[in-house]
Amino acid sequence: MRFDDDAELDTSEVQDERGGGVPGGAATVGGGIVGVVVLLIGLYFGVGPEQLGLSSGGSSPARGAAATDGVNENCKSGRDANTREDCRIVAVVNSVQDFWRAEYQRRGERYTDADTKFFTDRVSTGCGAATSAVGPFYCPADKMAYLDLGFFQELKTTFGASGGPFAQAYVVAHEYGHHVQNLKGTLGRAHDGGKGPDSNAVKVELQADCYAGVWTHHATTTPSPSTGKPLLSSLTDEDIQDGLDAAAAVGDDRIQEKFQGKVTPESWTHGSAAQRQEWFRTGYSTGDVARCDTFR
Repeated sequence: MRFDDDAELDTSEVQDERGGGVPGGAATVGGGIVGVVVLLIGLYFGVGPEQLGLSSGGSSPARGAAATDGVNENCKSGRDANTREDCRIVAVVNSVQDFWRAEYQRRGERYTDADTKFFTDRVSTGCGAATSAVGPFYCPADKMAYLDLGFFQELKTTFGASGGPFAQAYVVAHEYGHHVQNLKGTLGRAHDGGKGPDSNAVKVELQADCYAGVWTHHATTTPSPSTGKPLLSSLTDEDIQDGLDAAAAVGDDRIQEKFQGKVTPESWTHGSAAQRQEWFRTGYSTGDVARCDTFR
């Protein structure tokens, strides 16, 4: 996975609040490993902390102190994205949104941008206060994706994924899939129909995986506004495999087997490893948004 060295990065799409805090603390569920596991199962690659009843805040998210070596100062070009993890995520956000802008324009519609916010430990959102334990998530109330970069290490050490730059890209693209669902009015269907392999909650997650695959299909051909050339210049078969591996690692069956020693499909909210890989492959192989109708 490599970015065009000469491409300009748009850091306005990422709010860097690493090192900041949330006044009054953040809501938690349970305690110790049990509480963390509940959060992990419920929210990894999910749609927001409000689904588990975390505290809701009526005010705007508080702004913490920016990281001392934040993205505004260090992430200027594709060359930076090829050498720094935080800059790489900025570049992925840029690439994903470049694609969705073009896709919406092709359909005669207008895409609404969504920022990503980097945070450390805990954060206040339009959906309530959350800790890093919830993993990456998208909040429909403020149309923003939230990410503690420490999650990517957890993806390898706790969940056993192979890791790699494209595993990170898959995570980001999945969250922007939820943003597209929010714009289309389908995200709310996650709350209808309970749980299980055929539930709407799972179908929403699998569709976001498919949308991530669609972006992947077009990522090396979607031009960047800054150069007219694709921001992402190359993807390898190994990169795609890293993405598939990450999708499998956070399948409900894999997480349940690891943390509770048995698989209970009736409680699934995100889909099995096989389901998640299947729908990412569908998006990647076809590049067609219409093929991502997991509800059909």
